[in-house]
Amino acid sequence: MAVHHPATIVPTKLELLQAWVPHQPWIGGADASTLIKLGSYRFDDPGGEVGVETHLLATADGQVLQVPLTYRGAPRAGAEDSLITTMTHTTLGDRWIYDGCHDFVYVSALVATTMTGGREADLYAATDQGLVLEPTRTHVRGSGSSAAVPALTAPAVSHDGTTTTIIAGVRITLPRVVDVAATPGAGLTLSGTWPGREVPCVVASVVVPS
Repeated sequence: MAVHHPATIVPTKLELLQAWVPHQPWIGGADASTLIKLGSYRFDDPGGEVGVETHLLATADGQVLQVPLTYRGAPRAGAEDSLITTMTHTTLGDRWIYDGCHDFVYVSALVATTMTGGREADLYAATDQGLVLEPTRTHVRGSGSSAAVPALTAPAVSHDGTTTTIIAGVRITLPRVVDVAATPGAGLTLSGTWPGREVPCVVASVVVPS
């Protein structure tokens, strides 16, 4: 379960993405001069401390970028290289925003969701009357059916063109420019839909060493 707290945030999520994404090597030839949010999906942090959200962005030339972020209430030790920016949140206070690919919490949630056949976290709005479930139009679903997830290691991240590979005891392949024609097939995959895209396409795959 993810909770949306009514607040003013500076910079906004879209502003920080617009400032950071165009300079990343994994966008390839995509025209990131203009970025429009198509949707986003969240995973749960079992510890309840880290916000985990993946943004889907439309580029000026009609491509779809996938950008996972983690939101933390304090700096993550040794993670200065993956810190994107800090954010002022009027409800939660200062937040440290990280590239999710380097964050063990994101990696663990992605692997667990993919391997167990899970889905995105439900999003609730915090109101004076309590938590209220918010509708969502971005959905992901894992193809696996395992009840067990192997022990993971600290993620090692590399980029090859528009694909990010994360080695963390398993091998995760994350298309940063999403191939909307890549429909789910064999293997462990996470597929997604979002407004304007109702046919599921692959947004991540996981390979477990034999």
